[in-house]
Amino acid sequence: MPFDDFRLDGRVALVTGANRGLGQGLALALAAAGADVVLLGRSDPAETTARVQTFGRRAVHVPCDLATAGPDGIDAAVAAAMDVFGHLDILVNNAGVIHRAPAADVTDDDWHDVLTVNLDAVFRLCRAVGRHMLARGGGRIINIASMLSFQGGVRVPAYAASKHAVLGLTRALANEWAGHGVNVNAIAPGYMATDNTAALRDDPHRAAAILERIPAGRWGDPEDLAGAIVFLASDTARYVHGTVIPVDGGWLGR
Repeated sequence: MPFDDFRLDGRVALVTGANRGLGQGLALALAAAGADVVLLGRSDPAETTARVQTFGRRAVHVPCDLATAGPDGIDAAVAAAMDVFGHLDILVNNAGVIHRAPAADVTDDDWHDVLTVNLDAVFRLCRAVGRHMLARGGGRIINIASMLSFQGGVRVPAYAASKHAVLGLTRALANEWAGHGVNVNAIAPGYMATDNTAALRDDPHRAAAILERIPAGRWGDPEDLAGAIVFLASDTARYVHGTVIPVDGGWLGR
């Protein structure tokens, strides 16, 4: 197999939530492999843009608040990305939110907020970009799932429900679109050192329990996802459909 198949030169990736953390790491990995990047989010990802440009790639920020955009706003954001680059080859649905509370205390607003960003926006972006990919005869969609796509977690019922649903959506879309050259897959990060896990890492008892369960003995870093994202976005994964790649330090194998 030629290693050139891992290159993404001439391709355009749209990445959500790339201002920092996992999304930034995913965007930088794609840029390092040769892709230009659309950074879709509510705030200007200036640092990510500058770092993408160090690889000689273009980065464009498309403003869009996934919590409030609705279907029309998301369609408009995708259209804006298309206006800049003319096409989209890769979609990475990374943006997500989490609310921690006992299930009995979760409000309808909190439930709605999480499902809106973590599931509704993911589907709407898949739909909008997927139509374009189907018309072009190919593309790569990579959804960011979670360890809580497999487990229930603690005090995060909306997040767990949304991430289970993302995995189901990934498989459903793969079933429909694989025959049209559109690969839909997912990555399930393990416990990563990001803003979403700050509360866990700040709790000495929870942090110790989590680390004890991870065979690798450490929290993951955004850079740990680089190999998986480039693989799934590249020609080497042309026959990979409807799968999820855990990048978890061995968590699921424990």
